[in-house]
Amino acid sequence: MHQNKTIKLAKGREQSVLRFHPWIFSGAIKQMDKDIADGEIITVLDYQNNILAKGHYQSGTSIAVRILTTEEEEINASFWHKRIKNAFEYRKNILHLPNNTTSAFRLIHGEGDRLPGLIIDVYHHTAVIQCHSLGMVKVQNLIKDAVIEQSAGMIQYVFTKNKESLPNAQNEDQWLTEEGPTPIKVYENGHTFLVDVVKGQKTGFFLDQRDNRQMVGEYSKGKSVLNLFSYTGGFSIYALKEGATKVTSIDVSKTAMSACDLNVAETDFANDHESITANVMEYLKSDEIPPYDIVIVDPPAFAKSVAKRHNAVQAYKRLNMLALDKVKKGGLLFTFSCSQVVGTQLFYDTIVAAAIESGRNIRVMHHLSQGADHPVNLFHPEGHYLKGLLLAVE
Repeated sequence: MHQNKTIKLAKGREQSVLRFHPWIFSGAIKQMDKDIADGEIITVLDYQNNILAKGHYQSGTSIAVRILTTEEEEINASFWHKRIKNAFEYRKNILHLPNNTTSAFRLIHGEGDRLPGLIIDVYHHTAVIQCHSLGMVKVQNLIKDAVIEQSAGMIQYVFTKNKESLPNAQNEDQWLTEEGPTPIKVYENGHTFLVDVVKGQKTGFFLDQRDNRQMVGEYSKGKSVLNLFSYTGGFSIYALKEGATKVTSIDVSKTAMSACDLNVAETDFANDHESITANVMEYLKSDEIPPYDIVIVDPPAFAKSVAKRHNAVQAYKRLNMLALDKVKKGGLLFTFSCSQVVGTQLFYDTIVAAAIESGRNIRVMHHLSQGADHPVNLFHPEGHYLKGLLLAVE
């Protein structure tokens, strides 16, 4: 029955698996077979040799096993087809696919789709695979075949982009099919974006903010908007298209600002937009910047490990203090954190600390999060990484 190599958990350490958490930490392992290769599929046993799960093994990290299944099933081509078919069906329900207004979405969100270590984003006819485990790298061609077949003609091209997510894996970013077009013109809630899946950050665009961009648009009519850490201008496009009188986009990356300008050029409102390449923290310290009706703070992850959490919290506090100072009386602040190690309550408390320093009366209008195509596995709360607040500032 044990065709795969095995690891055995210490007594009592099987409880997380029985509660369906998809990770096994290295400290939970009591013994293991010799010569288990990184990325190999292994069988997980409890201390009494009962089979608990199968998953991808990886040494050198705190997460030793990413669980793929707790059922008696083989991890073969049929397995990948079944999971990816399920993911497509879920997205069709929540996004009403196919439709003429949205052609970009997340297809696989790791643990949220019971495929830990795997991200797949779809941009029109192109799927971008990003692996966060060597196990997923080893089967990415099987995954590619399943994505193309289960898409029913939607997906024609597949690009794999693992250098950023697995920098030491010695694998190249590459097309797994014939080379597809780039940049790709996609639609999101009827708005047009050009996405460079090859050179852009992550998979090329930040799809998790779709619903929050829509909310920014709803509040932007007749307002001035300051979009900080704007990247390629996602929030800015929504604001412009929904009637903002002035939108300023700030990012430290010249490449991102060039892409932002291209996206703005796809609209009829380029005269209402200004792009500035600058360090956001330094920019906000200037007394010459006028206050805005709406300020958006969407920084990159300040902390990617628990060890860096304290410094990240201090940075979030300083950043939001500066941002609050640029909000007009009666204006709005959209503020976010995508740092997984900064939990929802800690983020909230950090914004409270910044608000106390500002001395202004502030109301919470909405608690914000990632879109439904970035689902959180109920048994894996760590999957809820994007936290946000919409604040009314008097």
